[in-house]
Amino acid sequence: MNDTDTPDFRENEITMTAWTTRSETAADIPAIREILLAAFPTALEADLVDALRADPKAWIDGLSMVSIDPDGAPAGYALITRCHVDGEPALALAPCAVPPSVQRTGAGSAAIRSALDAARAMGENLVLVLGHADYYPRFGFTPASRFGIRAPFDVPDEAMMAMALDGTRPVPTGTIEYPAAFGV
Repeated sequence: MNDTDTPDFRENEITMTAWTTRSETAADIPAIREILLAAFPTALEADLVDALRADPKAWIDGLSMVSIDPDGAPAGYALITRCHVDGEPALALAPCAVPPSVQRTGAGSAAIRSALDAARAMGENLVLVLGHADYYPRFGFTPASRFGIRAPFDVPDEAMMAMALDGTRPVPTGTIEYPAAFGV
């Protein structure tokens, strides 16, 4: 899959405007861990991905996406796993990451769009994300409360977001049930 993004600025060495994306392979796992370790202050997200990868109830083959740099190495990452809303299947987008050296180049956006497209192609419908209210709406996310969906913990309304991949299908309402690896 390919996705095109225009960088917000050209402060770093990467001037690429088109990112190639694909599902992760076994060979990508160490690079994905390095991306997560570089993007976050602790190893929590990297450990979360490892735990989700080991959980057959949460992991969905084809929904762990990487954007590829000019040398063919993973540069951005987005993961979608199974969750539920009051027992009905849904998806959770988390984590998404790019190392600081690649931020604002479109690598993360390309991985997210690719993951969402893959979920749509699989016939999935509801995707949830807990994140920055000024970032995720560009992909089509809106506050989950508009769908009657709430997190199982206190979170600002604008940070818990949802998106229906097919607006003609109903979405469940209620409380999000995350995989055990999330610890909630």
